[in-house]
Amino acid sequence: MTTERTLTAENVTLGYGDRTIVESLDLALPPGRVTTIVGANACGKSTLLKAMARLLSPSGGQVLLDGKAIHRMPTKQVARVLGLLPQSPIAPDGIAVSDLVSRGRHPHQGALSRWTSADDAAVARALEATDTAHLADRHVDELSGGQRQRVWIAMALAQETDVLLLDEPTTFLDISHQIDVLDLLTDLNRRRGTTVAMVLHDLNLAARYADHLVAMEGGRVVAAGDPAEVLTEEIVREVFGLDSRVVPDPLTGRPMVIPIGRHHTLIEPEPAQG
Repeated sequence: MTTERTLTAENVTLGYGDRTIVESLDLALPPGRVTTIVGANACGKSTLLKAMARLLSPSGGQVLLDGKAIHRMPTKQVARVLGLLPQSPIAPDGIAVSDLVSRGRHPHQGALSRWTSADDAAVARALEATDTAHLADRHVDELSGGQRQRVWIAMALAQETDVLLLDEPTTFLDISHQIDVLDLLTDLNRRRGTTVAMVLHDLNLAARYADHLVAMEGGRVVAAGDPAEVLTEEIVREVFGLDSRVVPDPLTGRPMVIPIGRHHTLIEPEPAQG
């Protein structure tokens, strides 16, 4: 495992058909760190992640993996370095959990190579890490939404890549499992040096778990850097159109967003009695 993998978008323009979603965007993921990407719906977060994972070709600019144009690299070569958990993955009908997680090992299989004990060990570690080992013999389509999400994360972990991209990995999970998944990704980053980038909707969790926070709006990066510098009341208003108060998280000291809304107003301190 290396923490020196680089993944960079340089002046990329992205879209679908005649519709441009992202235009002339630059973004570099800090190697060996955890990056979270936030922004309102349809701002281009998922589109950007697809391009950085080689699933969507830019109409302008390029994505570079270790300095090489990723869209010109062989698929298997990329898959050994970079893994992606998309927003709504679809499992083949009737597939067992263990078989789906085992598919994460495919990039490591050559034309003549066979399944090895190392592959078995990687799958077992992924199942154990995501608390899905007891589901190994179940069919994926029998599972709850939260269980399925953890199985997909297990498949991504079994791939054992140096860079891992995740599009809303906490979708369908209750709050305890959201924390479990984000703790798991943090452990992966700290233990193996994996570069992690993920799209999250919860601003407070994004700020708590990020080394590097990216805020997007209208297909552009509004701000990127330390969460304390990025998650401000002004940027929350610009990106989400939301009035809020940003205060220190009492556990971590990281920024914590408190929405105001129309039906809740600020409590003004009572004047001192004289």
